[in-house]
Amino acid sequence: MGAEVKIWNPVEVAEQARHDYASQIHSSHLTIDPSLELPLMAPLVLKLCKDMFKAWSNLDDSRFVVEKISGGITNLLLKVSVKQENCIEETITVRLYGPNTEYIIDRQRELQATKYITAAGFGAKWLGIFGNGMVQSFINAQTLSPSDMREPKLASKIAKQLQRFHHVEIPGSKEPQLWNDVWKFFEKASVLEFDDSKMQKTYETISFKEVHDEIVELKGLCDLLKSPVIFAHNDLLSGNIMINYEEGI
Repeated sequence: MGAEVKIWNPVEVAEQARHDYASQIHSSHLTIDPSLELPLMAPLVLKLCKDMFKAWSNLDDSRFVVEKISGGITNLLLKVSVKQENCIEETITVRLYGPNTEYIIDRQRELQATKYITAAGFGAKWLGIFGNGMVQSFINAQTLSPSDMREPKLASKIAKQLQRFHHVEIPGSKEPQLWNDVWKFFEKASVLEFDDSKMQKTYETISFKEVHDEIVELKGLCDLLKSPVIFAHNDLLSGNIMINYEEGI
């Protein structure tokens, strides 16, 4: 099982958010081990939801349904449906951060950007935060497959949304972070060891000197372009893109 790592103080983050976010951000000190199987994880998710949202604290467990959502590369996404006493059903997304991803992803920076991205109409609404993840509104959509991204109409829509995304103004340093992240990935990747002998043998065929030199060369070429520094996703895989086919967006 993976360790449950608390990557921030959720109460402090929620308190800070009250000063610069339009709606209340709920919080809980609880953490959930993302390596657990769903039957073992579901009761912990229910406990988290009841702790975070006081209106649900006295609801019977039978009113909650927890499902895994496909997609999410560095997160485990869970869909939680809640049938309240007035028979109105609410649905939220619980986002559990993948094990050790806080070493390669600046979660504080990601969190800071969330409110501005949401305000610009991208992604789900931020509802709450806990020890190793966050809670957001549920988006009724599905993730794309690699073959979907080759469809001309979809490719055009993705490009248009990216153009909008790149114009979102995020306060803070305008120093480019891309190369910091690339070197962070490189440093982690270059010292890996595998218990599986076959995997280790394959890993040892990689020339990290060549990779290092290619990164240096690529950075030099990019510096010549003098491109503007913008806010970018940097991980635009098919599993990170969602589309609502009913509404065509």
